[in-house]
Amino acid sequence: MKDFSDIQKLVATDLQKTDDKLKEHLKSNVSLINQISSHIIQAGGKRLRPLLLLLSANAHNYKGNNHYLMAVVIELIHTATLIHDDIVDESVTRRGKYVANKIWSNAASVLAGDFIYSRAFEMMVKADSMYIMQILSKTTNNIAEGEVLQLLRCKNSQISEKEYYQVIKLKTAYLFKASTQIGAVLSKANKNQELAITNYGMYLGNAFQIMDDLLDYESDYKITGKKIGNDLAEGKATIPIIYALNNTSGVENKFLKDSIENADNSNIEKVVEILHSVKAFDYTRQKTQKFSKLAKECLVNLEESDYKQALILLCDLLLERKS
Repeated sequence: MKDFSDIQKLVATDLQKTDDKLKEHLKSNVSLINQISSHIIQAGGKRLRPLLLLLSANAHNYKGNNHYLMAVVIELIHTATLIHDDIVDESVTRRGKYVANKIWSNAASVLAGDFIYSRAFEMMVKADSMYIMQILSKTTNNIAEGEVLQLLRCKNSQISEKEYYQVIKLKTAYLFKASTQIGAVLSKANKNQELAITNYGMYLGNAFQIMDDLLDYESDYKITGKKIGNDLAEGKATIPIIYALNNTSGVENKFLKDSIENADNSNIEKVVEILHSVKAFDYTRQKTQKFSKLAKECLVNLEESDYKQALILLCDLLLERKS
């Protein structure tokens, strides 16, 4: 295996069955819900979180069918958070397409997001596992806390790295963690195996979000479907900015503080220039590499298989992300 498509081919049948069940369970008697749900699902994406659950289940030799349902639950939770995030962030596009609330309305989108959340909880009981329900209910609660925490810290130029990690752990890493953990739980893996793959998911989620925040300043609209500097426009201080604030002074430091506190990305070129000058991007990559390495170390005792190799490869591919 060399790239992401090879990983997808490895679990192609599982992914197709998951996608079929996703479309099936998003159906509603209310046409507007169908329209909004279809718009979100057809917008694409790598289905990374469901993929992680499927890989984890297969790596632990799962033989049942509930991994498809639980992969759908994970994707539904993720989809609902995207809908709500776009409203909170006042986004215009995602993956190069208009977000749901720009096509319909905030009210319709919030309610559609609520429907998707509730459908996820309706489905999760089918695994007949109180433990899995505890994992998922706690995860959704953590995500909500992370989003509120991030909102409270918008336009704050005094955010520390520790506070930043607290936010990304809650709003991103916990869903990665739940994905890999549930794969192990379904497989009845022992506690040590479950803990190892759970930690893998957490570290991978941190690495993913840090790289995502780096790409917000470095990537290309044609690749990501997003203009650079979106986080700055929302007043979000992420690792590149936090590092630069700690390593600049005088006019440059004031400029960065003003940009965050006013949620102003109108001079994004100058911001990027400052970030380059203090090697903020190099520092951010080092942090991504650190979490990626920690994730791989969690797999040391996992039984050898193509699925294990896919999980390892994901850690490496994450460092090469362009979108």
